[in-house]
Amino acid sequence: MNVPDLQVQVVEVKGHCPVYRVGDDFRVQEGYKLQTKQPLCLHALTALLPYYVALSKGTPPQVLGLGDEDTVYLQCLDPYERTGGGTVVFAVHQLKDNI
Repeated sequence: MNVPDLQVQVVEVKGHCPVYRVGDDFRVQEGYKLQTKQPLCLHALTALLPYYVALSKGTPPQVLGLGDEDTVYLQCLDPYERTGGGTVVFAVHQLKDNI
């Protein structure tokens, strides 16, 4: 069964994130293979984990209540206001051209 790849892109950084900058991205290929050109922050991964299976199976973002018809928005778990770190907002897109 073919599943859409997911592209996860940084769209906003609140505070100072030591890993990501706006525009950085990574992919989940074939529903389970992480592809990244840079380090992957575990805070980012924990934000994605509850949703990646549903998204990889083609569930529309609005069904999950996390975005519009094309994009899911997720935020990492770092409470930057208390830690001095950075909270990152990600846009997740289902890439249906690889199906």
